[in-house]
Amino acid sequence: MTVVRLPTLLYASAARTATPTAAQFAAAGNRGLHLAINVTAVTDTPSVVPTIDGYDAASNTWYNLLTGNAITATGTTVLKIYPGIATVAGAAASDVIPQTVRLVMTHGDADSITYSAAAHLVG
Repeated sequence: MTVVRLPTLLYASAARTATPTAAQFAAAGNRGLHLAINVTAVTDTPSVVPTIDGYDAASNTWYNLLTGNAITATGTTVLKIYPGIATVAGAAASDVIPQTVRLVMTHGDADSITYSAAAHLVG
């Protein structure tokens, strides 16, 4: 049976104009995740690219699991990682997640974009 855990808030809703500090979270004991990004306001032409990275403790390095498409408008974007799902460029990856994961929200310019992000871990 697949169990979806309570969401982990990674970024509270706020207007941002620059790349924030990466949001790191523990994913031990889970196989996948849904990462929900909810954009509620934009000013001018913002662009933010979400990236989900895994951590390799042996080498102390981060590696890419999934890079999402640029987000430029209001709405909800969900990125998915789980073994056996269909791979969709910029949206879904067939993979397992490591014990430690992070979300990086890379801003393309200084235009304001208001968003929140939460990780829904899947056991």
